[in-house]
Amino acid sequence: MNLLAHLAPADDDTWKRDFDATAVQRMQAGMTVLQLWRQADGPGVTALFEVNDRKKAQAWFDRETATSPAIEANFLRTA
Repeated sequence: MNLLAHLAPADDDTWKRDFDATAVQRMQAGMTVLQLWRQADGPGVTALFEVNDRKKAQAWFDRETATSPAIEANFLRTA
């Protein structure tokens, strides 16, 4: 299963530093970063994660949405 997340942090560089600092928490939530993209023309980040524990990943997402910029995310599975 995968998680595709879109967010618009106020400052991409600050967000990336904080994102890198929380790698262990994501790993403990059963998530592995597959790819990160920054929008070419303005603020915005899209992240693709591999998820091996949906329940833990959902809990991570719920915590992140409570303390971070608005995140739009979808859990996906291979069709």
